[in-house]
Amino acid sequence: MSSSPLKPGQTAGRSGQYEIVGPRGGSTGQERTVTRGEPLPPTPKPGQGYVLVDPTRNGAGRGK
Repeated sequence: MSSSPLKPGQTAGRSGQYEIVGPRGGSTGQERTVTRGEPLPPTPKPGQGYVLVDPTRNGAGRGK
């Protein structure tokens, strides 16, 4: 991984699918869809975090 996982409650820097990872970075197989600027939701267990795995590519806000 290139950076440390984001914590629940932190603001999402990009819209997309965020995977829930364990305290040591292991995959849980669960993902949440989060919109840029919104806080990340609570995780099922303490110590877990989020990693962006699939950013949204919709071109919103780019003008023509």
